[in-house]
Amino acid sequence: MTEGEWARYWQHERLPGIDLLRARYVRHTFPRHSHEGYVFGTITHGVEDVGLPGGVVHAGPGTVVMINPEVPHSARAGVAEGWVYSTLYPSSRVVAEIAAETTAIRGTPGFAEAEVADRQAALMIREVHRAAEEGNALAADSVLRIMVARLLRNHGSSLPARDPLTAGARDAERARAVLEERMADPPTLHALAVELGTSPFALLRAFRDRYGMPPHTWLTDARVRRARRLLDVGEAPAQAAAAVGFTDQPHLNRHFTRIVGVPPGAYRRGRGVGGPG
Repeated sequence: MTEGEWARYWQHERLPGIDLLRARYVRHTFPRHSHEGYVFGTITHGVEDVGLPGGVVHAGPGTVVMINPEVPHSARAGVAEGWVYSTLYPSSRVVAEIAAETTAIRGTPGFAEAEVADRQAALMIREVHRAAEEGNALAADSVLRIMVARLLRNHGSSLPARDPLTAGARDAERARAVLEERMADPPTLHALAVELGTSPFALLRAFRDRYGMPPHTWLTDARVRRARRLLDVGEAPAQAAAAVGFTDQPHLNRHFTRIVGVPPGAYRRGRGVGGPG
């Protein structure tokens, strides 16, 4: 990280299914990526520019950024001094439980708006962090659930079902399955297209339409996700790098830090995983 930047990405041992990130970034940029669960973040200083499929959100203090699962997005500083923020990453299961208990939403809950002005919810996000850092898991869990329920009641709805698959979308899903299966040694775009019976540019367009990013960008994100799971169960970074197809640990470090916001060693320490980083 550059001078003046700091970050803590961690998980409280008594709050499974919820990751926490507090950070200040100035020059750091998050490339296009997505999360398996939800993102709830609030800015305390500066401005964060969040690139979403519908355009760029300029998030400042007092606002809450809400990103649904698997929505591709990027982020960078919106002003020269960067941004300071607190973010919560609850799993889809946690949010679904809250929605089922506190709302009439049926199906998969989600948000049509990516940013809302809600100072109370913003305060709650920071309070979850404060309580977790003080070791008060009861308060952190309670405030998290109240905050998510508030946002769901005020801004949530059922996410629309996906349209029936076109031939291109089916090719994209088949390509994704191939890349997941052969993550450590993926085919070229041309070889993948030949295997699926289509052309490289048709596959490129179909994949981008389906997943919001081209295959090589999606693969990097998927590799980092799988590396995280390996690190969570105690795998050393060098072994995780080899398992997911990065040429060496420095390549894992670079991509992991860009997408997650902290390097693998700091990530492991924040989740209570021992061993060298």
